[in-house]
Amino acid sequence: MRLADSVVIVTGGGSGLGMVYARRLAEGGAAVVLADIRDGNPEIRKLTASNSRTLFVRADIRSPQEAQQLAATTVSKFGRVDALVNNAALFSNLDRRPFEELTVEEWEEVLAVNVIGTFTCIRAVVPTMKSQKRGKIINVASNVVHKGLPHLLHYVASKGAVMAMTRALARELGPFGITVNAIAPGYVLHEATARSDQGRNHQVIALRALGRTETPEDLLGTIVFLASSDSDFITGQTIVVDGGEVFV
Repeated sequence: MRLADSVVIVTGGGSGLGMVYARRLAEGGAAVVLADIRDGNPEIRKLTASNSRTLFVRADIRSPQEAQQLAATTVSKFGRVDALVNNAALFSNLDRRPFEELTVEEWEEVLAVNVIGTFTCIRAVVPTMKSQKRGKIINVASNVVHKGLPHLLHYVASKGAVMAMTRALARELGPFGITVNAIAPGYVLHEATARSDQGRNHQVIALRALGRTETPEDLLGTIVFLASSDSDFITGQTIVVDGGEVFV
């Protein structure tokens, strides 16, 4: 119960990796707020029905108003915000194309969620964290920033921005007792990717020192560590969790 009495918001928590993070954080003792633009996943109701310290909030993080409401609802329900996991992002549903064929509209959509959405959520929770003189911001980046990935330039650029924001905000928020770190997964096989990309998974496995598929469960230890007091003297860092695909 390393997270007993902690309150954690997980964006994109209604499905996929976000739901896996939310379950594990709740198992670790945290009160967990799952924020998502969609509410149709039956796993949401299953989790919130079985654990009174979990709450689902429908929120479009592209909207500053909805991000602010997410933070306000969390404080109203649980009294504080100890950690924010910025997991919501566009990736698996993006079309892979040469960069010359990407439209400005596609760039704007990816940046609105992956970068602006991350910013709006951080801005929404920081006043509460400042008043507590403590907080944990965990941004989900990607190892593609280190290795490069063709035909998804807008996605790679967005995750590079997340890493840069992590460093800059660590400097800005450190004096208030708030740590800002990022986790950079490799290619993770889960329900959104398993249906369409087995070929790519086999290619990535061949590049990994550990030589196996990366699963959502492989990320949980790092997420819990960054959300807990065990990481209190770590900030501005991006921890790559990819089985040894890239070394930085």
